[in-house]
Amino acid sequence: MTGSRLAPTSVLSASLVAVSAPALFVARGLPLLMALGYTSLAAGLIIAFTSNRLLARDLSLIAVPLVLISLISVEANLEWGNIALMGVVLTACVVFPYVMSRWVFRDHVVRFPGRPGESWSRGEWAWLAAVLVLGYLILPVFFITSGSYQNWPAVEEPSEIARLFVGVGFVGIWDELFFICVVFALLRRHFPFWIANVLQAIVFVSFLWELGYRSWGPALTLPFALIQGWIFEKSRSVYYIVTVHLLFDVVVFLVLVYAHHPTWLPIFLVAPPATATP
Repeated sequence: MTGSRLAPTSVLSASLVAVSAPALFVARGLPLLMALGYTSLAAGLIIAFTSNRLLARDLSLIAVPLVLISLISVEANLEWGNIALMGVVLTACVVFPYVMSRWVFRDHVVRFPGRPGESWSRGEWAWLAAVLVLGYLILPVFFITSGSYQNWPAVEEPSEIARLFVGVGFVGIWDELFFICVVFALLRRHFPFWIANVLQAIVFVSFLWELGYRSWGPALTLPFALIQGWIFEKSRSVYYIVTVHLLFDVVVFLVLVYAHHPTWLPIFLVAPPATATP
């Protein structure tokens, strides 16, 4: 974080950018609320440009991707055209701030750090094991009891199953590259950890809501987003947080298949939904 004093206008401008995400993603399809989201985004940038040009520049690297994402649907859709469109837009949302940070602004705040030559600690390995256990116990309860599994298609053909698996993994990797390595890293440059982490979590959870984690999903995704930010702050390794996320996503994939076709993967403790296909 640059500087020792935290200006209220800086917190306000960053907060306005972050809270635009629920309006743009959670309220998608409601023109008035989406208009409020764009207004909030613009207001945050204007306030920043009048008070802190460096913050305004960094917030613009968050705002442009948010606008790009708002122009497409990120609901689970396995049609090839949607996969291609979503892949291009989400990739651009990571490439744009990286290119601007490294070669235009030349500060290289947006980066994807690892720990070359340094092995993960016992605690980090233990957390990976805990992730699998927690995912196995929690994710089936969420998807099945909330009915959120219905936000993903019931895959039938091998091609559909493969697309679901790759799609879940791709979005999981992208989540960490964008929400942590872009949004959190840019905010962390200006704010204490807890402010930067809460703001990135607001954006993170809003995106996941549209993706399909609805009903009481935020009670699950908000702690996850906050923990991922905390892990990155401590580990400084994008490879580790991506591994954590992908382990969860493996369980997500298995639960989605089980929820739609319980006889295919009868490995979970939660009873399948009554609407499941035998």
